[in-house]
Amino acid sequence: VQLQASGGGLVQAGGSLRLACANPRSISSVFSGSDLGWYRQAPGKQRELVAITTSDGRTDVADSVKGRFTISRDNSKKMVYLQMSSLKPEDTAVYYCNRKEISGRAYWGQGTQVTVSS
Repeated sequence: VQLQASGGGLVQAGGSLRLACANPRSISSVFSGSDLGWYRQAPGKQRELVAITTSDGRTDVADSVKGRFTISRDNSKKMVYLQMSSLKPEDTAVYYCNRKEISGRAYWGQGTQVTVSS
């Protein structure tokens, strides 16, 4: 299982980025039956959940990013996305994608750095 996150970078406050996470080696039915999430970890802080999309299509985002971040998925492409807008310096972190199967087994991507300058 290999999750490949991309799309991070350096952006000014107020800007936007779109993160993408690919899982090309997954079995289609397993991917579509999994919950997919984006987490982030800032220096010196614990990893936290940013957004999640469930296998039945529900989505949820953390209060700190509500109204600014949107998670989406494309099961046909085995992709999950995180659209980030109105970025703030406090959004600076390494962002990780996560896939959690029905069995409870979870897998992580390698992380992509997002840096927001003030």
